[in-house]
Amino acid sequence: MEEFLISAKPDLQAARTAWLKSLAGERRLAALTVDAYERDTRQFLQFLTGHCGGAPGIADIADLRPADLRAFLAQRRGGGAGARTLGRGLAGIRSFLRFLERRGMANAAGASALRAPKQPKSLPKPLSAADARRIVSADEQLVDEPWIAARDAAVLTLLYGSGLRISEALGLKGDDLASGSDGVLRVTGKGGKTRLVPVLPVALKAVAEYRKLCPYHLDAEAALFRGAKGGALNPAIVQRAMRRMRSALNLPDTATPHALRHSFATHLLGRGGDLRTIQELLGHASLSTTQIYTGVDTARLLEIYQAAHPRA
Repeated sequence: MEEFLISAKPDLQAARTAWLKSLAGERRLAALTVDAYERDTRQFLQFLTGHCGGAPGIADIADLRPADLRAFLAQRRGGGAGARTLGRGLAGIRSFLRFLERRGMANAAGASALRAPKQPKSLPKPLSAADARRIVSADEQLVDEPWIAARDAAVLTLLYGSGLRISEALGLKGDDLASGSDGVLRVTGKGGKTRLVPVLPVALKAVAEYRKLCPYHLDAEAALFRGAKGGALNPAIVQRAMRRMRSALNLPDTATPHALRHSFATHLLGRGGDLRTIQELLGHASLSTTQIYTGVDTARLLEIYQAAHPRA
């Protein structure tokens, strides 16, 4: 993890470092989640430096009151942070305080008593099946280099065809989906959890085409998908390619790489897939996370009904 200047006394800095290591090691939280908690607690300690009149130590946060935390959330809200960001920030602070409490160094009651900001209900925005097929087509990619067009098509096809997160697709190794693949891929997702996902023949074909055209040797333990200079492909490159494509294809701003994963789930559900199977394919720890797609599908059904029924 990148080092940052922390506004805290040495005892609090050391405790925070131990907590972050426990998140990544013992609890096996995803790296992006740990990074977000690091950033949120760093911002909180910076706030406390002004709030308490100096860099805080463990003694300064041992008995934080809900009012202190409300003041921090108000400052963040004033800076433009939304409810999701504030909720995640509060979750990180609570986790840190509970870590200290278990070691007899603080009281987490104040943070636990504070109600998290109400989260807005938002449904994912899937693409239509026709638009998804255009997005993943090699012929639609807006780059001149044939191997880069094949690469982008292969990555996007895996997002839509197998429901992968972009980090999961870009985390594939050189020997994944090689010739002779049985059409099943072992994926390590959030929290280090492993699942098996099917890979459609069209996705295997797209990866094979990329392999054939890629100018770099794909070592078994190195990244499968490469950037223009040969290094591991950066997610920002895929996101930029998607922005260009949605502009060219006149698609809404919600047409992102992650929307292809949403489309995978929504289209499966719409064609009779059951929630438990989709949960396993997506790698969701809780069925309630997957159930959001029932709302998407119901919304689409109502839209069709309103447009088609003679008495609607």
